[in-house]
Amino acid sequence: MDILGGIITLFGSIFLFLGALGIVRMPDVYNRMQAGTKATTLGTLLFLTGIAIGHIECMCIYRIFILIIFIIFTNPISSHALARAAHYIGIPLTDKSVSDALADDEGKEEEAV
Repeated sequence: MDILGGIITLFGSIFLFLGALGIVRMPDVYNRMQAGTKATTLGTLLFLTGIAIGHIECMCIYRIFILIIFIIFTNPISSHALARAAHYIGIPLTDKSVSDALADDEGKEEEAV
């Protein structure tokens, strides 16, 4: 079980590294948030799962399970809130962005009023 836990932990650390690389390489704050959130969520889940499998004999598995549930719910929600706040204060999209669905939705709401 130690080898399987180590392999899963290694995959988790690879995803965490790719998330950090995505944060450095992406052109604007919205793409950086997306890359960071998706990769760090999956990387952290794999990393914690590998630790739980590697230490199956201890009672820390329940705590790790609670951490996994907490990360699944809070990481995407916090990223979404940060992206909405960044859009609200006017942080621009990159020139390569094709559409801004949130701005389109806000324009429709103003027309309806």
